[in-house]
Amino acid sequence: MKIPVRAASHQYEVTIGHGILKEAFIAHEELFAKADKIIVLTDANVWEAQEDYFRAALPHFHVLVMPAGEACKSFDNFNAVHTFLLEQKCTRKSLVIAFGGGAVGDLAGFVAATYMRGIPFIQVPTTILAHDSAVGGKTAINHALGKNMIGAFYQPEAVLYDTQFLTTLSTKEIRSGMTEVIKHAMISDAAWLAELMTKDVTNLSADLLADYLAKGVTVKARIVEEDETEQSVRKYLNLGHTYGHAMEAAAGYGGLAHGEAVMIGLVYCLLLSERHGNITREFTEQFTRFALDNGYPFEAVADYSFEQLTEYLMKDKKADYGELQFVLLEEVGKPYVKKITLEQCAEIDAELRTLLEVLG
Repeated sequence: MKIPVRAASHQYEVTIGHGILKEAFIAHEELFAKADKIIVLTDANVWEAQEDYFRAALPHFHVLVMPAGEACKSFDNFNAVHTFLLEQKCTRKSLVIAFGGGAVGDLAGFVAATYMRGIPFIQVPTTILAHDSAVGGKTAINHALGKNMIGAFYQPEAVLYDTQFLTTLSTKEIRSGMTEVIKHAMISDAAWLAELMTKDVTNLSADLLADYLAKGVTVKARIVEEDETEQSVRKYLNLGHTYGHAMEAAAGYGGLAHGEAVMIGLVYCLLLSERHGNITREFTEQFTRFALDNGYPFEAVADYSFEQLTEYLMKDKKADYGELQFVLLEEVGKPYVKKITLEQCAEIDAELRTLLEVLG
């Protein structure tokens, strides 16, 4: 399955299929033929599990195995990767392959965007979460004071999504990744969200998962085509992320999986959307019960006070003069952006804690 992404700066395709990696590499032979060096950036966990399969698909390359998780997106690792490229005598004709989850893709993309002011790269995502992060050209590393604060919009040459990699994911990783699928449904299609809310999202058939991932990629691709650099509708993809990022930062990157934190943020945004849209408390409770039944760790909310979260909320890239920009829903499938005061954020935080006590 091929999904085109027609971004203003660059057009490419997302290829999705099972066991397709070698075939997909052959289909992009022209890219490889132009490269004087092929550099694979991956992490220790992915490389241990998938090295043999990857080498069978692409025999000739140089590989750098990086720390797993958010440690990959540190200044130190960013510098280490640039050092590696310089040691390998890479040029502007060299090609980077991001082989891993969202953190590897974010880091590798930012390295590609900045090495010699930009070299081509390919995304080969290995997680469900990366169906979102690998598409659209957002690249970044973390700062101690904020997630994804240093980065660039830089589109890949291709995204090659072999769902065979997903068979080795833990339940936690599947749950985390499915949050972005759920988010894509929330901003685009009420019927699709209703269908998802009947599922055990950590136990989907391979075919159904592939179908949902393709739907999610299509939603994101259409938004990126309209707004590549997040000036307008691309902000809708941040649904759940403002409060979610604050939770993730408070927990220390890696303490809560990204998707677990964003799921908390989605419920928070539903509560806000009750005030400013047509979301009902009945729907918010139904959705929260669905999330709890699927094992999302809402107990993390009790671990941090709103005062602790405030520090991170106000460092959000969307904060503006003491107000925060939240993506809300007029109704499911109809997102919009609204400025919310910190005072109202505190009120909704209190509502969230009460709701979890009632449903927990």
